[in-house]
Amino acid sequence: MFRSPTSAAADPRWPRPDARLARYANRDAGQSSRATADYTLADSAADGIAVLDALGWPAAHVVGVSLGGMIAQVMATRQAERVLSLTSLSSAPDHLQRWNLRKVRTLVKFAALHRKRPKDPESAGEHLVRIYRIVGSPGHPHDEDWIRDVGRQTFHTRTDFAAFRRQGKAMYALGDRRAELAGVRAPTLVITGEADPVQPVSAGRATADAIPGAKFVTYAGMGHDLPRPLWPDLIGEIDAIANA
Repeated sequence: MFRSPTSAAADPRWPRPDARLARYANRDAGQSSRATADYTLADSAADGIAVLDALGWPAAHVVGVSLGGMIAQVMATRQAERVLSLTSLSSAPDHLQRWNLRKVRTLVKFAALHRKRPKDPESAGEHLVRIYRIVGSPGHPHDEDWIRDVGRQTFHTRTDFAAFRRQGKAMYALGDRRAELAGVRAPTLVITGEADPVQPVSAGRATADAIPGAKFVTYAGMGHDLPRPLWPDLIGEIDAIANA
């Protein structure tokens, strides 16, 4: 999420030096607390609104990837006055999953990797590299040294299998959200990788089709990640929709 304008120091990586950027980990992820019961995307969207409240921001441009994209969509439908623009990346508008053989194989491998928690930072680094080899962008080279380092640094806050399962149930709980998405009035950008093995182009297209006036962008060779070579293009697209 980001808000503009502000007097915050300029960030040379962002094309709008007057923007303030806020990143947060969803419940059951990163340094956020682990849930003690099942929840829904609506609960996770309420968490996002709570972050805005804590920052004192009346509204923001909301960006979400994968499950985060679904959460961002729910924020835009149920707390529309708080969402200035919506960017949904590598996501879907429903629980239907759009199964194909490649997706089944990918999810089986992905779930198997999450069942066993790495025992130390070094194994966590290798674990994250294996994940990227399964879901990452085949058309863009991976910086595996950087990925390995991220895995080491996040060893103590990584998502365990129980949390992974709860996040999956949250995605299913609200069912098909396309009727709700038809009510979104915020400028919307939908981005999907053409080589995404988890949320294929059809999932992104369904999201864009459900939201009036949404812009749909795909990238060749992009998987279920945000490859570094595409960062300038992705940032430019997000900036453009925020200025729409």
